[in-house]
Amino acid sequence: MHLSTVETVLEYQVLSPTHFCFNIEAAHWPTQKILSERLSISSGVSPHSYVDPRSGNRFIRFDAGPGPLRVNYKAEVEVHTPPHQEDLKETPVSQVPDEIFPYLLATRYCESDVLCNEVVKLFGNIPPGYARVRAIEEWIRAHITYKSGSTDANTTAQQVFGQRMGVCRDFAHLGITFCRALNIPARMVVGYVWFDEPPQDFHALFEAWLDGHWVLFDPTGMAPVDRVVRIGTGRDAKDVAFATMFGALQMTRKEVMVLEHDPRPRHAPAPTSAPALAAARQAIA
Repeated sequence: MHLSTVETVLEYQVLSPTHFCFNIEAAHWPTQKILSERLSISSGVSPHSYVDPRSGNRFIRFDAGPGPLRVNYKAEVEVHTPPHQEDLKETPVSQVPDEIFPYLLATRYCESDVLCNEVVKLFGNIPPGYARVRAIEEWIRAHITYKSGSTDANTTAQQVFGQRMGVCRDFAHLGITFCRALNIPARMVVGYVWFDEPPQDFHALFEAWLDGHWVLFDPTGMAPVDRVVRIGTGRDAKDVAFATMFGALQMTRKEVMVLEHDPRPRHAPAPTSAPALAAARQAIA
């Protein structure tokens, strides 16, 4: 368990009447507890809040007229991430629950159908299960360069696979795509987490469905997954965008702040067992 204070400040110059939809609040999720939170929005707007019943994502919607707009969210969140075993198995497609089945399908940013042959060549010989997903995570970390500004909101996993560089959302999209190409349900998670390299920002990871559980992975290696304050969960980035706007505007400020109160040393997730990981490396060498 650990405690984090998270905060987001977003400022815009609205040029014409615009409708906003934000997804910046900590999710009501079984592995985390919101101890306190505060949302403030510039006067003159009437926000409406709702929760997506499928994903649990929390959204804030409102109309804003021309002029400056400021949105500020701050919360204290307690995160409880249960440990998982490394012998988790993959679930046959015929046994995947109905509510999980959509996370097997190709989506706009995750073209698992297009990359299927390449993925099978890379990982098809690795024994199914947790070690195979860890091999995917390690491959991305070793072969994709993290470079700010190297991609944009339209970049897909196939493009990242070709150009070998991207940012955290691209790393997550690639992990999701590789898993789905191997018939492993996978989805994107976006949240708040402190990491070493500034500036702080929203962080994207992916989850794989193994042995009836969602297991979180961070192919960037930037964030301890047991400290992520979850905001959104979805099929790909379009489901978890922090802001969606319909109108003309300019963003003038975006600041994400995370303060951790856990005295324990920070570290990336521990690697899987040595024999399994060695076998995985050998299979994709």
